[in-house]
Amino acid sequence: MNDRSDDTLTVWYDGGCPLCLREIALMRRWDRAKRIHFVDLTDPAQACPLDRQLLLDRFHARKGTVIYDGAAAFAAMWRAIPALRPLGELARLPPVLWGLEVAYRGFLPVRPVLQRWLR
Repeated sequence: MNDRSDDTLTVWYDGGCPLCLREIALMRRWDRAKRIHFVDLTDPAQACPLDRQLLLDRFHARKGTVIYDGAAAFAAMWRAIPALRPLGELARLPPVLWGLEVAYRGFLPVRPVLQRWLR
């Protein structure tokens, strides 16, 4: 049974990534109201709305029926946390979201190197 309301944000993350684990731990601490449901994709028992590898390769979040990916998913997560909400709202502006997406795409090729350093 799903006891989460429609205003809960679901965030899928790579539980095998030390960088991701650190970021999710920080977001959990800041999410005092428990408005985010974090799903570890390395747990095979977890259901996935999309291909699991796609979710592992690129950050995704869902609120209601809307699935966000990349920078938009980060912005949705920030909006769920009061201290980060202004940043998430700012990211609704198309030029800001575009810039964040460019930065995120630039980060993706570097992510495996950072993961190795943190292991």
